[in-house]
Parts: sequence; structure tokens; C-alpha cells
Amino acid sequence: MTTAYLAAEDYESQLGEELAANGVKVTQRHDRLFITEDEPIAAAWAMNTWFDAEYLGVPSIREAADALRERQRSWAAYAPHHRGRAELITAKLPHVSAKALAIGAPAPNAPLGSWTLLSPGLMLAAAHCSSPFPNGVANLIEDRTGPPSRAYLKLWEAFLRVGRWPTPGERCLDLGASPGGWTWMLAHLGAYVTAVDKAPLDERVEGMPEVRFRSASAFSIEPESFGELDWLCSDVIAYPKRMYALVERWHRSGNVRNMIVSMKFQGETDHEIARAFASIEGSQLFHLHHNRHELTFALLRD
Repeated sequence: MTTAYLAAEDYESQLGEELAANGVKVTQRHDRLFITEDEPIAAAWAMNTWFDAEYLGVPSIREAADALRERQRSWAAYAPHHRGRAELITAKLPHVSAKALAIGAPAPNAPLGSWTLLSPGLMLAAAHCSSPFPNGVANLIEDRTGPPSRAYLKLWEAFLRVGRWPTPGERCLDLGASPGGWTWMLAHLGAYVTAVDKAPLDERVEGMPEVRFRSASAFSIEPESFGELDWLCSDVIAYPKRMYALVERWHRSGNVRNMIVSMKFQGETDHEIARAFASIEGSQLFHLHHNRHELTFALLRD
């Protein structure tokens, strides 16, 4: 059984450390792709995980394309090396649409495999991968006029990753909201949002009819003061251990159905606290294309 983990660019060391900490022995490194014969794990720092990968001898371009088409229709190439040959193989495969997604559009649901050339005549290919996007990169249509920052792209990508997002009329709390990128996203979807921050919101966001603003620290808010919430969202800049305590407090309260929370690292990557987040029952922990030195925590109740 061969599994391969694709790291985000510039975050190869984080993935390597995570795999080693979980006892995964990497047998081969192909640029950002970490290859192992060990059982797969839920690697938070992997943009895409290739399951049940196969080594295929492909002496010709046509034979390479035929081998992939025999397994399924849609494939995405990862080509850090032998790019010219990879492009010729791709040209003989069915076209895979990389159409950018607008807000409200779901992620693609057709199976998308991944492949790479380890050498001109040796391919590694996996028909089953964790991400529906080529090499884990979500191509989103950016709104350059509505939101006050690009941070909303991270939240939208997280919703695509978990396959769910707020619907009109749902109640949301956005902690650390200023200047309002996440609040704008939630309100744009039709949800009612209470935005909490010591700093003010962008006036355009605060003026949206679905938005209410509370000037306060995200860590001073008591779960009982809001009653039942459909979504708790947070992009607060804080140490991960402090964010873990906040998440645990809201989780124990039982007052919130779903959470999307950024866990931002300052300095070294704290893999121990990342494991604590991931150990919360039913949670997901992942690195998004729009993340930097951070992970996104998601917990869906139903």
C-alpha cells in the first residue's frame, strides 16, 4: 500500500515533521510529495493525500495516458520535474475543467486522480485522493469590491472543504471579526451575524442588514450569552493554546452546532497542540490553499 502526501508550497517542513511525529516513514521525497508504504493518516499539513497509489512503468507517452484512462476519466498532474513529458501525457487525457468557483457553488464531486512522473518512464498514480481540486488548490472567483479583505477566501475554502456553509436565517458568531472579511462572507450567504472585536468593522460591512457588531474581546464572550448558534467562526490572531481553550469552552457549552476556527502559529509549529485540536471527536484539521502558517479547525455537529 503506497500513500503520498502533497505539501503546500513553503510548508514542506511542517508536513515532514507531522508525518515523522505520527511514525510515518517516508521512503521517497519527490519535491513536495512525500511517499510512504505505511498506513495512511489524516495529515493536516497535506494539501492532498493520494491513497492506494500505484507505480506504473510507462515507456511511452501513449502508454502513460492509456494506463491512466484505463483506471478512470479525470486526472491532475503534479509535475515538479519532467514537465514537458507530463504536458504531452496530459494532452492525451480527457480535459479536466478548472473553472473558478463562485460563492455558493459546490466543490466538484467527480473523482479526480493525481499522478506524477518519478522518472521519464516511471509514474506514480492514485485514482483516489482527498481533495476534489487539482493538487489541493481551490480556484475561487475573487470579489474585489464587496469584502474589506481577502480573508473571506479562506472561510469560503473551508466551507468547500467540509461541504457545508451557513444558509439564510442561520445565526452566526464571528470572533475577531475586524475589518469584517469573514462577517461579510457569512452575511453575504444570508446568515445573521454578530461580529465581535475590539477594533471596528469596515463601515460597509457594519451597515449590512444581517450584521450586528459588539465591541469586545473574543475571549471575554461567554457562550451562554448568545443562546444556541448555528455557526461559530473565528480568525482571531492568538496563540494556539489560547484558541484551543476557547474552542473547548464553546464545545463543552453545547450551544454551537458548527465551528470553523483558524489556528495560527507564531514562530515554531506546535504539533502537540495541533494533535489536541484533531483529537476533539468529530473534528477536522486541515491546511487550506489560502492558509499561511496556520491550520483550520472544523467541527460539524450534524
